[in-house]
Amino acid sequence: MVIDAHVHITSPHIISNMEGYRAKEPYFDLLSGSQKNKNVTAEELICDMDKDGVDRSIVFGFGFRDQDNCRRANDYTIEALSRFPDRLVGFATVNPGADGVRKELERCKASGLTGVGEIMPMGQELDITDKEVMEELCGFCAENNWPLLVHVNELVGHYYPGKTPDSIHEAECLATNFPDTTIIFAHMGGGLCFFEAMPELRKQLSNVYYDTAALPFLYDATIFDALKQMGLLSKLIYGSDYPLLKIGRFRKMVETTSLTAGETADFLGNTAANLLGRLAGEDHNG
Repeated sequence: MVIDAHVHITSPHIISNMEGYRAKEPYFDLLSGSQKNKNVTAEELICDMDKDGVDRSIVFGFGFRDQDNCRRANDYTIEALSRFPDRLVGFATVNPGADGVRKELERCKASGLTGVGEIMPMGQELDITDKEVMEELCGFCAENNWPLLVHVNELVGHYYPGKTPDSIHEAECLATNFPDTTIIFAHMGGGLCFFEAMPELRKQLSNVYYDTAALPFLYDATIFDALKQMGLLSKLIYGSDYPLLKIGRFRKMVETTSLTAGETADFLGNTAANLLGRLAGEDHNG
C-alpha cells in the first residue's frame, strides 16, 4: 500500500474566491503567489492518485490564520472524505491560538476526521513553544490518539516562498512539552531528524515522526542512506506536499539509495498505515 501523508486539497469555493482569501491571509497570499503552488480539488487528487499508484492520501485544507477560514477548509475535507472514504484520510486544520479550538476539533471528530494538520506557525502567528497556547490542541490530540502535523523548515540554504523562521528549536520545544502527543514534523522537521544522533534528543523525540514533503527540492538522495545509518527509517513517512510534487520524484530518488524493497515499502506506506492503525487501536501487522 502506498500512502501519501501530506496532501493539500482546496475547495471550489476558496478557488473561486482566491483574491478575497489572499487579501485577508498574508501567508496564504505569499504561497499562492508562487507559480509552483497550485490548488486542486479532491476529484483532481483522486485522478492523480489513480495515475500514480497512490492508494490513500492524508488530506487537509490550508492552515489559515482566521479560525472561520479553517472551519471552511475543514468543511471541504469532511465532504471529500464522505465521497472517497476508501481513498482519503482527513485531518482537521485549526489555529491553536484562536478561540473555539476544542469545539471545532470535536465537530471534525464527529465527522470522521482523525488528525490535525498542517499547523503553520508563522502563517498563523503562532508560537508553538508556548505551552499554554498549545495545551488545548495537543491535549485533544493526545486524548484522542490523533497525530499532529506541524510545518517546520530548515533555516539555511536557498530562499523559497513560504520559508519561515519555524525551526528545529521550536519543534524540539513542542515535542518536549507534549510527550504524549504523536507529532509529525513536515519537511524532515527542518533537519531536526539529524540531531537524533544526540542520545538525549533521541529520547526526547520518541513521540516524533518526519515526513518528506518537498524533500526533492531540499536534499539529495543520500539523506535516505544517512537516516538508515542512524536507525531512523522507522520514523520516516512519505509525504509529497501534493500538488507541489508527486510520487514519481520520490520513487526515482529512493531507487538510487541502499534501501531494500522492504524498507522502501515501509517508507511509502507501511509506516503510515501502522501509525494510523496503532493510534486507532487497530492491528495492521501480518
